[in-house]
Amino acid sequence: MLNIREWEHVFKLDPDKEIDDHAIEQICESGTDAIMIGGTDNVTLEKVLNLMARVRRYTVPCVLEVSQVDAISPGFDMYFIPTVLNSPKRDWILGKHHLAIKEFGYMIDWKEMIVEGYCILNENSKVAQLTEANCDLSEEDIEAYALMVEKMFHLPVFYIEYSGKYGDPKIVKQVKDVLENTRLFYGGGIETVEQAKEMKQYADCIIVGNVIYENLEEALRTVKAVKE
Repeated sequence: MLNIREWEHVFKLDPDKEIDDHAIEQICESGTDAIMIGGTDNVTLEKVLNLMARVRRYTVPCVLEVSQVDAISPGFDMYFIPTVLNSPKRDWILGKHHLAIKEFGYMIDWKEMIVEGYCILNENSKVAQLTEANCDLSEEDIEAYALMVEKMFHLPVFYIEYSGKYGDPKIVKQVKDVLENTRLFYGGGIETVEQAKEMKQYADCIIVGNVIYENLEEALRTVKAVKE
């Protein structure tokens, strides 16, 4: 199994967004620790397979963040499974997970599965609207979710997700201060080298996504900025 405890930087590619082969080559050979494929809108098996095949030309680890059961495919190095802790809907915490295991459990390689305790904090994001996440959380609420992930559920990853919006570094720092073993991933709104450095002061690993499609050169610079 890949050692996610060594990861500091991950690029996230959206199956529903257009990207050319030269850009994929630059991303895959940038020195990032992994390529994560995942998204919210129009995630289909065809789009996932197309993107995976293009990334698989390179040696960088390729992981699928599962959002649609019918878009899961063999061939990834790992499978990241979000459980959205601040959703009031059972489906997004364990409901869909139960159905997937009931149907496909016999063929799962459990060593390839990483469950992420997700805390969504941008109420205007598509993922917040889809999961109906309660984003009106105090700092104490968020810390409590982090402790639940580590101390109660023993999950390997706590993921602070601002999804399209740059978050509050103070919150990320406070969460990091309460975690001992669970890795802290941060994703959302990183558009510059400065933002990447700021969040990486506290998060164990940053996820860089949307800027790939808006300013590829700046996205590529975030790798060296956090791994120097």
